[in-house]
Amino acid sequence: MKLAHKTWVIVADGEKFLLLNNKGDQDFLNLEVVKAETNRTPPDHELSADRPGRQNDAARQVTGGVEAWGKSAMEETDWHRVAEERFAKETTAKLREWAASGRFGQLVVIADPRTLGEMRAAYDDGLRSVIIAEINKDLTKMPLDKIEKSILAYETA
Repeated sequence: MKLAHKTWVIVADGEKFLLLNNKGDQDFLNLEVVKAETNRTPPDHELSADRPGRQNDAARQVTGGVEAWGKSAMEETDWHRVAEERFAKETTAKLREWAASGRFGQLVVIADPRTLGEMRAAYDDGLRSVIIAEINKDLTKMPLDKIEKSILAYETA
């Protein structure tokens, strides 16, 4: 894919984003970092202090002539996933603000599948109108030259 001069590229996952600007032109891609942000999520045992809750079962049990109501454990919340979803939504809110203020004219979104889905759900019409491509890959741990190669290879995909 060829990107115009000053096209922004965001590379994100649930814990980090890199905001890049194409300082080159359509023939020579030259991405430079505009902003990088990381969301450090503490270990799970620090995020939840209690054991999972319990709930009464809907049906009673009769055993040996004794009537009893059962209890079941509720599913434990995955606090890492909650933090990743929140980070994706906050990142998209920043993109919406920047798009509305005219800081960029075109945007390429590169994110892992889960983060991309969370971001898409938070798009507004203004942001949607400047997105020229979405690439469903996790490239946040890649160096800039590999990110550039992935974008260039996307054209042939």
